[in-house]
Amino acid sequence: MDETKQAAAPATSMPTTYDPKESEKKWYDYWLKGGYFQAGQRKDAKPYTIVIPPPNVTGMLHIGHALDFTLQDIMIRTKRMQGYDALWLPGSDHAGIATQTKVEQKLREEGVTRYDLGREKFLEKVWEWKEHYAGTIREQWAKMGFSLDYSRERFTLDAGLSKAVREVFVRLYEKGLIYRGKYIINWDPAARTALSDIEVEYKEVQGALYHLKYPVKDSDEYIVVATTRPETMLGDTAVAVHPEDERYKHLIGKTLVLPIIGREIPIIADEYVEKEFGSGAVKITPAHDPNDFEVGKRHDLPQVLVMDESGSMNANAGKYQGLDRFDCRKQIVADMKELGVLIKIEEHVHQVGHSERSGAVVEPYLSTQWFVKMKPLAERAVEAQKSAQGVHFVPDRFEKIYLHWIENVRDWCISRQLWWGHRIPAWYCGDCSEIIVSREDATVCPKCGGTHLKQDDDVLDTWFSSALWPFSTLGWPEQTEDMKRYYPTDLLVTGYDIIYFWVARMIFSGLEFTDSIPFKDVLIHGLVRDAEGRKMSKSLGNGVDPLEVIEKYGADAMRFMISTGSTPGQDLRFRWEKVEQARNFANKIWNASRFALMNLGDFKVSDIDLSGELSTADRWILHRLNETVRDVTRLIDAYEFGETGRLLYNFIWDDLCDWYIEFSKLSLYGNDEAAKKTTKSVLAYVLDRTQRLIHPFMPFISEEIWQHLPHEGETITLAAWPAFEARFEAPEAVREMELLMDIIRTVRNIRAEVNVPMSKKVDLLVKPAGAEFLAILQRNEEYVRRFCNTSSLEINLELTSPDKAMTGIVTGAELYLPLAGLIDIAQEIARLEKELGTLHNEVARIEKKLSNQGFIAKAPAKVIEEEKAKLADYADKRDKVNARLAELKG
Repeated sequence: MDETKQAAAPATSMPTTYDPKESEKKWYDYWLKGGYFQAGQRKDAKPYTIVIPPPNVTGMLHIGHALDFTLQDIMIRTKRMQGYDALWLPGSDHAGIATQTKVEQKLREEGVTRYDLGREKFLEKVWEWKEHYAGTIREQWAKMGFSLDYSRERFTLDAGLSKAVREVFVRLYEKGLIYRGKYIINWDPAARTALSDIEVEYKEVQGALYHLKYPVKDSDEYIVVATTRPETMLGDTAVAVHPEDERYKHLIGKTLVLPIIGREIPIIADEYVEKEFGSGAVKITPAHDPNDFEVGKRHDLPQVLVMDESGSMNANAGKYQGLDRFDCRKQIVADMKELGVLIKIEEHVHQVGHSERSGAVVEPYLSTQWFVKMKPLAERAVEAQKSAQGVHFVPDRFEKIYLHWIENVRDWCISRQLWWGHRIPAWYCGDCSEIIVSREDATVCPKCGGTHLKQDDDVLDTWFSSALWPFSTLGWPEQTEDMKRYYPTDLLVTGYDIIYFWVARMIFSGLEFTDSIPFKDVLIHGLVRDAEGRKMSKSLGNGVDPLEVIEKYGADAMRFMISTGSTPGQDLRFRWEKVEQARNFANKIWNASRFALMNLGDFKVSDIDLSGELSTADRWILHRLNETVRDVTRLIDAYEFGETGRLLYNFIWDDLCDWYIEFSKLSLYGNDEAAKKTTKSVLAYVLDRTQRLIHPFMPFISEEIWQHLPHEGETITLAAWPAFEARFEAPEAVREMELLMDIIRTVRNIRAEVNVPMSKKVDLLVKPAGAEFLAILQRNEEYVRRFCNTSSLEINLELTSPDKAMTGIVTGAELYLPLAGLIDIAQEIARLEKELGTLHNEVARIEKKLSNQGFIAKAPAKVIEEEKAKLADYADKRDKVNARLAELKG
């Protein structure tokens, strides 16, 4: 790359209006062709790494992805400009259940099932789907301007990642941390697969509580039990009571007769039962309830499964065999009523688990599955988090949420009854029943030498491979150069909704297999909601397609709106008018730059000279740029993107465009060639630094403008991040400009009140508050004349207020506009009285604050002094307005 390149496109080639469509494709292609996003080119630089949270290959990216990825791009672009060897590694996730469900739906529309095709043919169809949507995702990344290193793109079913998955499975198995067992798991009857606890969404459902009486054998007594799922009573194998419950002590050990089925079941005593709750008796169904399963193990109860994998009743359900579970419920309730054992039905609102993927009601189900023993892994993660090695959560309140989950974690069911995914690397010997877990495909049984081996049909939970993402993508288990250089990573950006699913699992996996936490910081953002605060969903039809936003307003406007409208950890409301404001901001930057470039002509980098005599406005804008550089750098490092956006917006729109560019016209259109060159230098310098600051947020327009500016290098993407420069500190220029801006604003406001247009010249008399203010005004008299559009200007310490004049009071001066014949004295008195009321309120407010001993005790000395200075200023203005009112009324 030619680092000395100084080409600047001529200003005349800059179109009148900015066209995002033309600019965006052009620059993205340019960046890719130049290889500017590729890590590893700065061998001596400190690395900075982000691995993208891999989107599922289930469809298009949504506006939530746009937020998540834009925040990452802001960080990676900033770090790249700060000189880091910045790697942003892209990739996508196979998303087992979600993707298989989508492909099966498509096949059903064609009248085919996966079973018709068979495993291999079906997987070919899923790979076709993956290739299509992975390509679509790449196109969307490009349209949003994401600076990803495509040379390192990964997919969770890549050969390298699959090798890592097998390695992890085998190591955990060999340590006794993966086991196969029969337990109650969450079962999705629609997808016909197991789910982990965190793949279950609990929704409030209006249901019913059914009170049933179970008769004691050979007795007139009975026990009342209550259930929300009467169909599961077909699998009851006991009724439990508390051992200290006096009502039932005489029945413990006796037998009940299960209504309808007629099966005899024991009455057992167990402290699990809360004797104060309900009837104090609980039906025990070990094959259909996790708590009952544990009670059943303690009492060696049989486990009677009464449903099949589709949620229909099986042979153990007797005459109800073949009925769907909910149809069975209705039939059993009717039969119980007829038998006289249904005492009552109560309305009951309760939380019911639903599959996150299919939406089906989840069934607690006894099944043989593979599990990860979580306690040892969780203990190490907790220990690390409570040490100096812990992950830094932003906002930090999410650390408590993470710790609460991982400290109370249960064993993780990792097997899924699917075809799409990492097939479990376990083989069963048909000759001796040995289970062989192996890194390579097993062909011979090591125990008996048999060759009748069959691999487990199940695949691993998607999150099993995703948990390895930060290091498997860098080549682990091999110690690759990328692994050595870019791991651990620096930042993970993700939504709060997958802290349990993904973040926790990556942390304990990183510690177990690399002895390191996988990332230093975790930035948690909220969801993107609609303008009314509702979650976006297909059913509400309120989703937003990021490509639609880009088509209408451009990628930069969308990026700026969603990134600066967000606060860490908080949800964001998507409003079209906010995107429009961001587009208007882009246009403001464009128009200001175009004006500057038209006046810069053939100005080069070597022409920029800031050593000449700088005007008040020059020193002020360089000071404000310096402050903005310092604060924006600090805020980006703190992930405060909303506050960063506000600072950039205010600096560019107000300070640069509305004030400095207007002030610059005095010298640009004047005859002083030295002043003209200085102003051009300041304009070129400030615009260049401004484009660099805005670049991570708005990469396309900043590159377009920067390429027209005098510049060095091939792309703003690799331009150095602006640095704070002590030489530009000019607090005295800030004081001067504040006085000038106050005067100009006040005169313009007075004109507006009496409908005197800016095009009409007016007389202006200014009485400075002292010699210091007099000197400031005399130095900057030309600014006052030009921007107040005066026919005459008098600046005098001894000035007396004229009759029939409009009055303005600013910090450091009194202003008089003799507008005889244009003003109504009564109207002017009314205006000043209104202003006096405002000043009275401000004085009272600050006096109250300063009389508050709590405030005085807690506030820093600097803040107290600032409040005292404000009080003196407001009191001075109040006194001057009072005096002027006395004159007018006298």
